[in-house]
Amino acid sequence: LGLNMNILYGVQATGNGHISRSREVVRNLKNAGHNVATILSGREPSLLWDMGDFEPYISQRGITFATGRGRLQYFKTAFELHPFEYLRDSRSFDASGYDLVITDFEPISARIAKLNRIPSIGIGHQYAFPYDIPMSDANILSMFIIKHFAPADISIGLHWHHFNQPILPPIVPRINDGEVEIDNKKILVYLPFEELVDIESLLIPFASHDFYIYHKDVSSHEIRNLHLRPYSRKNFLRDLMECNGVITNAGFELASESLHLGKRLLVKPLAGQMEQSSNALAISMLKLGMTMQKLDPNTVSRFLKIDAPEPMGYPDVAGIIAEWIGRGNWGKTDDLVQKTWAMTKGTIIK
Repeated sequence: LGLNMNILYGVQATGNGHISRSREVVRNLKNAGHNVATILSGREPSLLWDMGDFEPYISQRGITFATGRGRLQYFKTAFELHPFEYLRDSRSFDASGYDLVITDFEPISARIAKLNRIPSIGIGHQYAFPYDIPMSDANILSMFIIKHFAPADISIGLHWHHFNQPILPPIVPRINDGEVEIDNKKILVYLPFEELVDIESLLIPFASHDFYIYHKDVSSHEIRNLHLRPYSRKNFLRDLMECNGVITNAGFELASESLHLGKRLLVKPLAGQMEQSSNALAISMLKLGMTMQKLDPNTVSRFLKIDAPEPMGYPDVAGIIAEWIGRGNWGKTDDLVQKTWAMTKGTIIK
């Protein structure tokens, strides 16, 4: 197929990690001369920000998961599903002229590819789970979702370690932190599934540190040692580069960016969510950071005293994938796996 393919790229917008990762791949594909249109699903359009890289894009409801106070809510999730709208959106989409569909665990684009017999590639952390990687809280339902939520002809799974499986290192932004001065007292906090009042009560007692807390529905203001910030990709990346530690849920992307830069990492998995429980297990097994099952001040206290790890220094995985896609030979991913891990600077204890 070569250059100038018409590509439909589906992004699961429920979490900012999918958006962050896909942004890098989309940008590389466009720079290589491909025409890329995007479907973002799983989030209200008013809650999407810094979307210029995804133009032209459409936003659809898709399928998402309801959470509350740090826990996945199954009954609310079932109540808020809109299967007929999902089927309508995928069936009514005009897919003529597309050469390839890429999905970052986004179900509408995956179904569009299947309905229209367009080749599809899945790129994302979820596509690593069918392989032999650390797993926690897995059950028949969770594995069914992993396999059937957004299936693709070819899957490219991402993880912090290869675990001797055909998966790739994480996709992280090309962050240049060479000119940034690290503030040893600055901690970045991103706990989107927790209530803000719970986060504040957890962190205010640690007056020796400054916590930069990104959360929905806040304006920039200070409460003693807490610095509350609205979502902004530019400001978030700056604070990530300057901080000396990150406290976050056990999603994949921010942890990847933190490990890439060599930041101390403390994660709290979203209760009831297999992916995050498994990520927390992997972080413990690989000795990449600390975990806590609840918002625990004793764990935070220990976390603030540990040393920062060596940066993992992941390569430009997005650029390597985009180049591989452009070559059009999608049957094998062996060269991708070997090349990207050989270029990863950090060493990991298995």
